[in-house]
Amino acid sequence: MSMPVARHTTANDVEQRVDAIDWMRVGDDLDAEGNAVIDRLLSPSECASLAALYAQDARFRSRVLMARHGFGRGEYKYFAYPLPGLVAGLREAIYPRLVPIANRWNELMRIDVRYPERHADFIARCHAAGQLRPTPLLLQYETGDYNCLHQDLYGEHVFPLQLVILLSEPGRDFGGGEFMLTEQRPRMQSRPMVLPLRQGDAAVIAVHHRPVQGTRGVYRVNLRHGVSRVRSGLRHTAGIIFHDAE
Repeated sequence: MSMPVARHTTANDVEQRVDAIDWMRVGDDLDAEGNAVIDRLLSPSECASLAALYAQDARFRSRVLMARHGFGRGEYKYFAYPLPGLVAGLREAIYPRLVPIANRWNELMRIDVRYPERHADFIARCHAAGQLRPTPLLLQYETGDYNCLHQDLYGEHVFPLQLVILLSEPGRDFGGGEFMLTEQRPRMQSRPMVLPLRQGDAAVIAVHHRPVQGTRGVYRVNLRHGVSRVRSGLRHTAGIIFHDAE
């Protein structure tokens, strides 16, 4: 789905854009596959502006070189508070749309945790438990870089859905570097999925696990995500995670 984008993005612009998304379709896709793609969530100029922040170290609380930790190759930076306006706006506007899905999934998986309607209330829960560090991030991949399959779990309180936004254009800015998901079902081999994102597209994905209806009832499947090797160019991604870190 394509949506008009304001030249100077405001909180109201973000809310209107999020309201225009077909959230019923997003929910259906998440139930069926554990992921849902939102076309052109951000404009090319917004993507470029976000990617340009990567060079501004003062905007971030930490930098991670993946190779040092066995995470792959490439690097990423976690934003510091206060978050950039666009990132904060998307985090606050999209979270309430995902809460009904998250609560329904937990009910189906017999997980007692329920999530409040407002993101501020959920962040207060994280902070009360000592999860004080913001988790939205920018990732940068150069030729030869990749991201191993992983899950973004940062403490006791985890919101089960997150957002990944591709800021670069495949075929123009970089080659390779496909966004990948794997799903591990009990006693079955892992199922791979590749999401063909374009610049400005967002993927809503399961952070950890999701419910699947089987012949004997609902069971949990485990999901991981990563990025295949970048063959050429420079690739930037924004990650919006709704829980904070210890």
